[in-house]
Amino acid sequence: MPAPWQSFRATRWLRTANLVLQAVLLLTFFGGLNYIAENHPRRFDLTRARKFSLSPETLSYVRNLPRPVHAILTLTPESDHPEVRGLLEEYVHATDERPAGRITREHLDVYQNRRRAEELGVDQADIIVLVSGDKRRVVTVAELYTMRNKERVAFRGEQALTAAILDVASPGRQKVYFLTGHGELRLGDTDPVRGLSAVRDQRKVRNLEVEDLDVTAARRIPADASLLVAVAPQSRFSREEQELLRQYLGAEAGRLLLFLAPGPPVASLGLDDLLLDWGVLVQDDVIADEGPENIAENGDLIIRAFARHPITQLLIDYGTMALRLGVARTVIPDPGRSLGGGLNTVTLAATSRTAWGERSFRNGQIPRYDPGIDTRPLPGMDPADRLGVIVASERLAVRDNLPFSVRGGKLVVFGTGDLVANGRVDQGNLAIFLNAVNWTVDRDRQLSIPPRPVEKFQLTLSAADFARLRYTVLLGVPGATLLLGLLVYWTRRS
Repeated sequence: MPAPWQSFRATRWLRTANLVLQAVLLLTFFGGLNYIAENHPRRFDLTRARKFSLSPETLSYVRNLPRPVHAILTLTPESDHPEVRGLLEEYVHATDERPAGRITREHLDVYQNRRRAEELGVDQADIIVLVSGDKRRVVTVAELYTMRNKERVAFRGEQALTAAILDVASPGRQKVYFLTGHGELRLGDTDPVRGLSAVRDQRKVRNLEVEDLDVTAARRIPADASLLVAVAPQSRFSREEQELLRQYLGAEAGRLLLFLAPGPPVASLGLDDLLLDWGVLVQDDVIADEGPENIAENGDLIIRAFARHPITQLLIDYGTMALRLGVARTVIPDPGRSLGGGLNTVTLAATSRTAWGERSFRNGQIPRYDPGIDTRPLPGMDPADRLGVIVASERLAVRDNLPFSVRGGKLVVFGTGDLVANGRVDQGNLAIFLNAVNWTVDRDRQLSIPPRPVEKFQLTLSAADFARLRYTVLLGVPGATLLLGLLVYWTRRS
């Protein structure tokens, strides 16, 4: 029989060995877990709408990017946009194993880190700057949400950011040509009324290349033209120019933004046949409005009625945005033109119900509505009781040998040239112009990524419910704890 001290020693050794073994097993378990997490990470999105997961469509795109993309998020600490932060994290994790096309992100407080902000050329908060090589694209946080009654109801950030990432990661820039030679507003002009320098200065942040084009001198539309823009032409397009534009829009499926200021009739510009082809009617009038709330102090026409369309979506969502058009003319879908053959024409923006098109504007008299002479909305037109000022027309080419339509040309006609002039490039005007550019050149890729609802949880308590909760927290929980303690004490005493 072993001595007591020997038995005690053996027991102590066994306990020590057991503790050491447990410690080793514990360290091995957590070490292995950490290794697996570090080298084979897996992420699980347990949210109801999978709000922090990228769609399979996005994953297929971003995992094959031709070059890396750096995202700079300029949210301030006070900004409440958890969806944006979480979404950017998902892009980063999705491309971790692809250095050639990796997405990285950077959070920048433009107010606290001014030096870094100046290096990047960023001067405002609540934007995302996407940079890839020498290409840059700015996406505002406002573009990532669908608004209703000034509240965020849906998050469409994945669709917008994926399209922007694909844009900056692709080689080359889309080229926009501004037509000259007919008295149009010029890119290099800084005049507040006749200049487009404010629009020109947007080219870098919007990842666009802009250039003047005199079609008469060039005698052709450049092959690299993604979009043509004509702002307030005053003189006639020659027959050769007219044919070039019609050929570009039709056979070549080109894209054109046409700003037609009041003054010269469309027929005198030589554009009536082109507009007829695309189902757009431009009236020879100047819009007047009896409602004082629809006329700014400087006489600008204020537009607040918009149809839902990719070009106007942002203005609708943020109901506070309006357009300042200066002087404008009526533009509507042509009621005498058959819209068959895949042509889709829609009024994007319209006046108030108190407006009319003044046809006697050249006599210098105070505008006054003359029945039977001046322009009023036609019966059955959409929108009812309003005059259109912006119309978009798109042609879908139906191919017999294909089960789907092939996208054709696009035309957007504005009944004003003032909208993009330097003196009127404010939030609303700039937004609709840039959206029109994005839509015409297909930069708003129609990805099949549905928006996700913005979930809000709110606990609503009545006064009685709040009183019960207060007594439960202040008295009930401590009382139950005390009672349990007394019960345990009594049990041990027994």
